[in-house]
Amino acid sequence: MVPSRKRKFWNVSNLRTRLSEALKDSMRAKDETRVATVRLMLAGIKDRDIAARPSGNKDGIGDAEILNFLQSAIKQRMDSITMFQQGNRQDLVDKENAEIAVIKTFLPQQFGDAEITDLAKQEIAAVGAAGMKDMGKVMTALRAKYAGQMDFGKASNVVKGLLG
Repeated sequence: MVPSRKRKFWNVSNLRTRLSEALKDSMRAKDETRVATVRLMLAGIKDRDIAARPSGNKDGIGDAEILNFLQSAIKQRMDSITMFQQGNRQDLVDKENAEIAVIKTFLPQQFGDAEITDLAKQEIAAVGAAGMKDMGKVMTALRAKYAGQMDFGKASNVVKGLLG
């Protein structure tokens, strides 16, 4: 199965603008959850922009890095949900789920398991990976091409299975 054109050519160049506009819109709508979540995302991006300055990046982080940041924010919330469920804190579980829903609106549609497997096979062939020692090359290529579109935890397991 080949990824659809819609996914392959998903444009994130206006992601910062979309986040800023979403903040304004949610403030007008008095959607407190969305306001707080978007503010957190903008603050996280700003932190990464500042951290990138010493390496000569005055314009801030790139779109791929923003997408990776948003995915890591979702992963952090998923980890928190697990902890809150163990502590019987359903109120906090609901809050984290609401934040995940907001963050996902800024991400492209994620590849499914079959698509991840197909893309991993393509990258293994493209880099000429022969064994587990080449896993890093394959994962680097996948991250470069499909930032924000793929769960790299799942992709890592698929690549291990294909190479191992």
